[in-house]
Amino acid sequence: MGRTQKQYTDEFKNTLVELYNSGKSLADLSREYGIAKSTITVWINKLKPIAVDNDKIITTEDYRKMLKKIAILEEENEIFKKGHCHIRKKISSIFDFITDNTNYHGIRIMCKVLKVSRSSYYNHLSKKPCKRELENQMLESEILQIYTASKKRYGSPKINKSLQQLGINISLKRTQRIMRKLGIKSIIIKKYRPTSSKNKVVEKQNVLKRDFSTNTINEKWVTDITYIYTIKDGWCYLASVMDLHTRKIVGHSMSKNIDTKLALQAVKNAVKLQRPTKQLILHSDLGSQYTSLDFKEYILNSKIITHSFSGKGCPYDNASIESYHASLKKEEVHLVSYYDFNAAKLAVFEYIESWYNRIRIHSSIGYISPQKCEDLARKIS
Repeated sequence: MGRTQKQYTDEFKNTLVELYNSGKSLADLSREYGIAKSTITVWINKLKPIAVDNDKIITTEDYRKMLKKIAILEEENEIFKKGHCHIRKKISSIFDFITDNTNYHGIRIMCKVLKVSRSSYYNHLSKKPCKRELENQMLESEILQIYTASKKRYGSPKINKSLQQLGINISLKRTQRIMRKLGIKSIIIKKYRPTSSKNKVVEKQNVLKRDFSTNTINEKWVTDITYIYTIKDGWCYLASVMDLHTRKIVGHSMSKNIDTKLALQAVKNAVKLQRPTKQLILHSDLGSQYTSLDFKEYILNSKIITHSFSGKGCPYDNASIESYHASLKKEEVHLVSYYDFNAAKLAVFEYIESWYNRIRIHSSIGYISPQKCEDLARKIS
């Protein structure tokens, strides 16, 4: 068995140091008391006197203890500052703070500063979460997945409906509470839209008359043009055509020029995609692109399209397409800066075809996507 290190009292150590200070040599002390000279030297250095203010004398050991005490006080103060906001909350919040800071502070000192017992903290760690807590953890995970998949575009109503579609039926208020806890909300930015031209406009027939009701697809389409800014190419323009039955963007086209060609191409794309065979109404505003001779000629040659126009200064006549373009701006365009036309065109295409038409749910069509609404309509017809 190895030798057990002998323990000495502070009084014994102090006495040997006093003998040394009175003139005894290290060799004599080592021989007389059977202690290694190196050990006695350590004691001498620890008890070496240090002069401080006001003619006070302390030892090296006293100084070391004082530094240790100061370090403890500083750490306690740091813990108090960091944990102050948790003290007034539930006891579980204090325990969570302790767990989160175990890499920086000891559990004993944190419990002391925050005035909780260590036994209570360890009981908290071993406590299994209740059914409600487990359910909230599951809900938080599902809500975050839906929110992330929407590129942070969904607010609480759409997230709540998405949960219902997954078979998770909770109240809208509970969804809102969880979103507040997670610190998430719909990320949308509203920006100024350039005003339209003040050129004189001739009134034309409004066939639609704000009757947005439909029975199936390809009955009523609405179309409009919006502005998109790019750093290199300046203003670019997007023309869109929406089917009012599904809210799907059935045709769209982008150009650096706002002209009849742009407006007409979006309609042609819609006709090519949807292949309408019965009479339908195409509603637009009174912009020169839609009142031009070329646009009028195309409508007449189509045989099945009746052109309807909004009244002068009446944006509500074309509210659905206006709402869509507002969503496009808030959910995509105003969240980024496009370098040039090609970058903007690619991003807008992805928004319309990958997100808006196929994934984004709409309250006006029963919280399903436009594509799903169209698929259902085609099955019935």
